[in-house]
Amino acid sequence: MFQKGSRYEKSQTFKPSSNGVTVFAGIRPRTIGSATGVVEHVVKAGDRLDLLARHYYNDDRLWWRIVDANPDFFYGGDMMLEEMEGRVILIPKAKE
Repeated sequence: MFQKGSRYEKSQTFKPSSNGVTVFAGIRPRTIGSATGVVEHVVKAGDRLDLLARHYYNDDRLWWRIVDANPDFFYGGDMMLEEMEGRVILIPKAKE
């Protein structure tokens, strides 16, 4: 269903209810394991998830790894809020 190697590769779809009706046609949340091999990063003005991913992983598309390691991020854009400056976030290894 999902592309091989995708972070959603092992995600499951919602199953139809007992009467055969699919209430929600989306996928179930994927399992997020604990972050391993982390580096602590102090957030500075101008930091963005894609820029941090490019810096630490040389791939700006891996920004989601940083979000996974910091479950208190509700929204990736929160990183750019002024109150985030000086906060320590975790940067996990690029691949598990």
